[in-house]
Amino acid sequence: MAAVEKPHTGEPAVDWSKGAAWVVGAFVPAADAKVSVFDWGFVRSDVTYDVVHVWHGAFFRLEDHLSRFENSVKGLRMALPVDRDGLRDILMGCVRRSGLREAYVAMVMTRGIPDPSWPKRLPSNFKGNNQLICYAIPFVWIMKPEMQETGGRMIVSEVPRIARHSVDPTIKNYHWGDFTNALFEVEDNDADHAVLIGPDGYVAECPGANVFAVFGGSVVSPVHGALEGVTRKSVHELCDLLGIPNRNDHITRDQLLDADEIFMASTAGGIMPISQVNERILSNGRPGPITKRLHETYWAKHDEGWHTTPVDYDG
Repeated sequence: MAAVEKPHTGEPAVDWSKGAAWVVGAFVPAADAKVSVFDWGFVRSDVTYDVVHVWHGAFFRLEDHLSRFENSVKGLRMALPVDRDGLRDILMGCVRRSGLREAYVAMVMTRGIPDPSWPKRLPSNFKGNNQLICYAIPFVWIMKPEMQETGGRMIVSEVPRIARHSVDPTIKNYHWGDFTNALFEVEDNDADHAVLIGPDGYVAECPGANVFAVFGGSVVSPVHGALEGVTRKSVHELCDLLGIPNRNDHITRDQLLDADEIFMASTAGGIMPISQVNERILSNGRPGPITKRLHETYWAKHDEGWHTTPVDYDG
């Protein structure tokens, strides 16, 4: 479908080139997607979401993202207005209307606007008021491709990751107070990315990405305190395919600072190398050999159709 939709007689043309969204049961250009200032998703960050990407006209691991989103919605005692097939159709419809071949596609579930009796009982009074918003916009890179060629600079933040008993990190959420403060540190230190340590003293995750360390040829990701990333899952699968030892385990701050290699993984960027952590240079300031191999294989597998769901642009 063209990015500009031909109008019916007397109606203005609709420009979908900046993306498309589904809000309150209807498709609209992304710029027209809005949420009420009274929605608790805005007022109290009472919201969950998930992001899947489209690359070369196909979703990557769509079913994994749908499953994680459904579990997050259930975990926050919300209720989707559509079933899984309906949700998939909405996401497909957003991408189809936008015409984007590379896209950042989000599904968002907010608590909604309470009825006048909200002080009496929560969250039951929101039943039926939860709001689903979906959208597709041009692909988002949290590490630009040119930086991935050389690797980014990471700092270990002094801001502790919020305790998992307070905010469950396995439910993707908008509670970014700790992440935002860590990003202030990134700015103050002229760095590119940060990694946070959990209150238990172990490495947790980065703002918007899982973190991995390589020790003696083995790839390790934090055992808890982090989102169960879909790209993280892909890293472990790729390691198995390539014969690279890998595991989830505790990683201390000192162990991370002494790692052979460090990289991040996210839907918005894939496998992203780190060439410096604090003042320590890794791999002579370039992506390490295991990171580079995983990075190249990750994108090559996309081209092979690994875990992809093609978008029907003519549907």
